[in-house]
Amino acid sequence: MFWVLACLIIAGVAAVMVRASMRTHLNKTDGAASDVQVYRDQLNEVARDAARGVLAEAEAEAVRLEVSRRLLDADQRAQARDEHAPGNRRLAAGIIIATLLAGGVGIYLTQGAPGKPGLPMNSRLAALEAVAQNRPDQIEAETIAAPNLPSPEAVAEGFPELMDRLRAAVKERPADIQGLTLLVRNEARLGNFAAARRAQEQLLAAKGAEVTASDLAAMIEIMVFSAGGYVSPEAEEHVLRLLARDPGNRTGRYFLGLLNVQVGRPDLAFPIWRDLLETSKENEPWVPVLRAGIVDVAARAGVTYEPPAIRGPTAAEIEAAEDMEAEDRDAMIRGMVEGLAARLAQEGGGPEEWAQLVRSLVVLGEEQRARNVYAEAKKVFGNDASAMAIIRDAGARSGIAE
Repeated sequence: MFWVLACLIIAGVAAVMVRASMRTHLNKTDGAASDVQVYRDQLNEVARDAARGVLAEAEAEAVRLEVSRRLLDADQRAQARDEHAPGNRRLAAGIIIATLLAGGVGIYLTQGAPGKPGLPMNSRLAALEAVAQNRPDQIEAETIAAPNLPSPEAVAEGFPELMDRLRAAVKERPADIQGLTLLVRNEARLGNFAAARRAQEQLLAAKGAEVTASDLAAMIEIMVFSAGGYVSPEAEEHVLRLLARDPGNRTGRYFLGLLNVQVGRPDLAFPIWRDLLETSKENEPWVPVLRAGIVDVAARAGVTYEPPAIRGPTAAEIEAAEDMEAEDRDAMIRGMVEGLAARLAQEGGGPEEWAQLVRSLVVLGEEQRARNVYAEAKKVFGNDASAMAIIRDAGARSGIAE
């Protein structure tokens, strides 16, 4: 069926192009025939003028000779076109068909899938589902990922001994929630990520019905990290469990989107990630990952997508951050400021955004950097009086203007 349709398309295109070529030839032939008719009419006109005495016989004879010469020349051109027309038309048609065939086959061989049968959408989805059901499990993924995971943190000299004691205590009291919590954290510090994952599983079992959404989110993060970024079938179960409990959970939605990307379903991943990106704050941990990959995921889903612009913190957000812990507040504001700075450096922006960056850097105590941004903004908007007024006002209010 594929080749039948392909041949029909090529035949249709060839017919249109050959017809256009023939029309051009017919136009040229009609022009030559028209010239012959014009010269014949001129000869008749000369004969009538000579009969009425308008032209002297000598003048009439001279005109007849010139018109007759042109008539013969036009007639010869018309006959030559008629003689060569069939061959020219066949040659043109052959070239058109050969070009279409060669081009079509060449594109198919380089861009298509020669030798593979057609696959209906249901069959493709079934094949993807089969691959998803048979993908590597958590332990296999951890074994593959282990050599490429980050090196452990440097620890104090007596720390390994303390860890041995902690492991022994947890072994004696397997339902000790506090001990398990410490074990998860410190196994990860030592680079024992698979052990941290096992301890977190034990912690969930110990908590039983008291497991929280945060516990499940931590379980998913440890599993995916220890597997090198891979969402295993076991991790998928925890993702679905988390979303069943809290459908709007951002961690769960991020990993559900990642899972769909990994199993070949960008069409399912894109709407999840798009909503997550457009409703997240810039300092949330998955935002950089989404910004880096969502355009490609959208393209694979057949969608053209432009992520929302990175913005800096507004005055209201800075004021609201006053109620947060100092460390969290600084991290939130700094994340927004760095996002704004990166966008202005890469894509540019309006004078209001440059002014906002200057003010934000001063708030963060980075006065020298604010001065550098202020100087750069003056270069960017040096020829725009209204923009320069905004920039200078920001510099003056921040105390860095000359």
